[in-house]
Amino acid sequence: MPVRGAAMLPTRARVWLAAQVVDVGVLGQQPVLEGRLVRLEPAGPEHLDGLWPLYSGGEDDPFVTLTREQARAGLARARQRQDRADWAIVRRADGTVIGEAVLMDLDEDASSMSYRIALVGPAVFGQGFGTEATRLVRDFALGPLALHRLALEVNSCNAPALAVYAKVGFVLEGVRREAVRHEGEWCDVHDMAIIESDPRP
Repeated sequence: MPVRGAAMLPTRARVWLAAQVVDVGVLGQQPVLEGRLVRLEPAGPEHLDGLWPLYSGGEDDPFVTLTREQARAGLARARQRQDRADWAIVRRADGTVIGEAVLMDLDEDASSMSYRIALVGPAVFGQGFGTEATRLVRDFALGPLALHRLALEVNSCNAPALAVYAKVGFVLEGVRREAVRHEGEWCDVHDMAIIESDPRP
């Protein structure tokens, strides 16, 4: 029974106070995530050489505006942030940096973030590296970080990525028809997400 004279909080406020809280401190001290094929290391300047192919075509490309020093500074800042997590994906077999995985767009009220992953090139596609990295980040996000929801977007032209995300439990929530162009072709954008109560295959 409510205490006489006590002010009642609005329903929305009571729901918010009861909600699980994202542990943002974990983002500020993000761990190394270990898998069988890959190890996800908090991204820093020491990973720049391996990640550089992801930053467009290099400094000799006239369309590139990001220099190596700017990229190095950005990687140094990444470790100080408490609103996202950037990992370098390292192949365990030989210690080679083969891509990056990122948690971003933190919404503490909704207990949600977005996810993206990029591998450095076709030489490392189709070998299970992206699948394992995505599982590692998924389990961290919905486990120690205590997110309720993890979302992503992917082009319909990228059939392998669509298959990977579905394989690890992301559910299709919507389609934005012909929203982007890729190599001269219109592609849909698929919005996918996994929530904490979903299966995690």
